[in-house]
Amino acid sequence: MTEPLRLGIAGLGTVGAGVIKIVRQKAALLAARSGRPITISAVSARNRDKDRGVPLKDYAWEDDPVALATRDDVDVFVELMGGSDGPAKAATEAALAAGKHVVTANKAMLAHHGQALAELAEAKGRALRFEAAVAGGIPVIKALTEGLAGNEIQRVMGVMNGTCNYILTRMENGGLSYQEAFDEADGLGYLEADPQLDVGGIDAGHKLSLLAAIAYGTQVAFDAVELEGIGCVSIEDIRQAADMGYKIKLLGVCRMTGRGLEQSMTPCLVPATSPLGQLDGGTNMVVIEGDQVGQIVMRGAGAGEGPTASAVMGDVMDIARGIDISTFGQPASTLVPAQAAKATAPAPYYLRMSLVDKPGALAKIATVLGEKGISINRMRQYRHQDDTAPVLIVTHKTTRSALDDALAALPATGVLSGEPVALRIEDV
Repeated sequence: MTEPLRLGIAGLGTVGAGVIKIVRQKAALLAARSGRPITISAVSARNRDKDRGVPLKDYAWEDDPVALATRDDVDVFVELMGGSDGPAKAATEAALAAGKHVVTANKAMLAHHGQALAELAEAKGRALRFEAAVAGGIPVIKALTEGLAGNEIQRVMGVMNGTCNYILTRMENGGLSYQEAFDEADGLGYLEADPQLDVGGIDAGHKLSLLAAIAYGTQVAFDAVELEGIGCVSIEDIRQAADMGYKIKLLGVCRMTGRGLEQSMTPCLVPATSPLGQLDGGTNMVVIEGDQVGQIVMRGAGAGEGPTASAVMGDVMDIARGIDISTFGQPASTLVPAQAAKATAPAPYYLRMSLVDKPGALAKIATVLGEKGISINRMRQYRHQDDTAPVLIVTHKTTRSALDDALAALPATGVLSGEPVALRIEDV
């Protein structure tokens, strides 16, 4: 009989419990599909006595995840603790150094230490897999490293944080302010302990940096991701964007240009009729454009017990089958440092501003935009609010640098009330 593949699971939260359920409930299916039994030898977590809804009596317990990672009866260390450093990083390094394969859902750790960990895995001839770290149950890592390996990737974009998409959807469908939708998401337990990881775009930025490394053969460069959270988006933006046929999404976009690798995770407008525009609630979506295949759209649950545990088990099954793929789709030694570039590709922009209610105000704004080479495509003025007039402008394609120059010059007109909001309109 073929020897079983033995797992050691560190972290017994929602995902860890989900992995145990799959291993226990689908043992025959896993063995049939992988050609060998999948078993669990030992587990580790901070609290031994917590009821996690799964039986643990059949498994050895280690208080120290590093001890778990180096056990003789563990072939694959499954890291589900989280955190960019600390126990997760120490245990992952120990597992690889001891000749164990590693499967992780830890996007923060890989975004900050992915290159060094990939080099260690390669030196030890072991797998470091992380399908569950990006977009939950959507097999986007496998798509990029395997199914689309014959393509030059032209662009990767997507909605990769379900909490942000939930908040923006609730603002639109419920007519809620940002703060009201934020508080509702918090009450439902959707937000991280540090909410800025979600609403600040950091969590999604981690994921985007991993996809960019695979897509373009570069070392992970999270520090080069342009980040802007959704806190600037108001219910007025939601309504006015909808009035023009757009939806607002926290959208990750990466592309390789002649100037270098562009990576941005910012609120953008997308056509309401596009796949991204129709994405509601906590669902994720990743869009990949390849030179041979065209546009591929993948949609699914971006978090939760079942979807994320499913992604973990997909990696475990590949290891059980003996499938050997480099961490980022090619040997770590061949990944080149990313030459960071800010987004320079021209695009239309949405501008919202409040102008003081006096003659010639709008003309002054139009003059500044024209002087900076920015052409107005559409413009709408809404009902006056006290002594100000809300104005909405959609530009023709322009560069972000030209727009920034114009925004810097607008206060000198003396007709601007408050800070304008500028959002890129992404072609989907």
